Amino acid sequence: MNNGISTIENGQAPLHTRRATLRLAAVAAAMLITTQMAWAQNNGSSLVIKGKDGWLFAGWGSLTQVDTAGIDRTVQLVAHVNQQLKERNIDLLILMLPDKVHFYADKLPDGTKVSPAVEQRYALIQNKLQRADIQTFDNFTLLKKVRGAGADVFYRTDQHWTLDAADATAQGTADLIRKIKPQLSGTAGTGTPLGALAKERRYGDLAEIFLTPEEKKQIGREVYTVRRQAEGQGLLDDAPAPVHVTGHSMVQPYFGYPQKLSNLLDRPVSLNWKPGNIGPWVMLLEYLESSSFKQTKPQVLVWQMFEPNFNQGPDAAGLWDNAAVMPVDTWTQRVTRALGSSTP
Repeated sequence: MNNGISTIENGQAPLHTRRATLRLAAVAAAMLITTQMAWAQNNGSSLVIKGKDGWLFAGWGSLTQVDTAGIDRTVQLVAHVNQQLKERNIDLLILMLPDKVHFYADKLPDGTKVSPAVEQRYALIQNKLQRADIQTFDNFTLLKKVRGAGADVFYRTDQHWTLDAADATAQGTADLIRKIKPQLSGTAGTGTPLGALAKERRYGDLAEIFLTPEEKKQIGREVYTVRRQAEGQGLLDDAPAPVHVTGHSMVQPYFGYPQKLSNLLDRPVSLNWKPGNIGPWVMLLEYLESSSFKQTKPQVLVWQMFEPNFNQGPDAAGLWDNAAVMPVDTWTQRVTRALGSSTP
């Protein structure tokens, strides 16, 4: 991989075995939670919410307040990127992932409630993105359908989504890509072949990091459903891809989203991701400033963001890793420079 950019062609990113990816997922969770622990402590929040029936929720982030002004600032920054990409014939697609609490509010402890404003936060963000002419789709509704069909969309003791949720989101992403870009470059038959499903038992990240050994024993391990690499498929070098995904650990290969998207589009999909404490702003810069982007521009750029911290910009000190925090002006200047734009 060059500059952290990998191409999903054969079930996972080159140079990553499934075990290595799993270890990376654990490290990612630990790094994210270390940063968020400091944020939670500084804001008087619990580090983890211990719900009913062994369900765990991240304790950083408000269940009652919505930062509308912060959301508006973020939409303005995304619109700035969207316009610059349009000038280069690149379509931006915002993949907005909803908060876990929306799907399992009944598992929150007695007396802990999600306010009506927070219940409507995802819809508020989507409405503002659409009004700014930014391409997105309603992932919340898609995942509600998955939940309504009897499948879990998040793991009980983990912040991350299930394979069913990742697959449904990949389908929604592919449907929108086909709508905005009916003809993708490349050759048919180059999408990722999907391997067989496998089961793995382990503790979720919230349990692993926050619970005592006795608490972990009481709650128990979870069964994770993952896809193995397709039989007979090796790990190939990076190849030009018409679609690129940039985001955090939800879209890493271990949970299956990029492989499924590649399979549905029947084209390679490139990917760069890091733990959520790095934040979406630096992840976008990492890609735009990479040699991979300079050498081969995608037709569609999928920028994955997360509802609970969508209001936090590049300058959100204490939320993102210190090295990822920068003034908004610095961030916009680097985006402009990376895209070779004369637009200020």
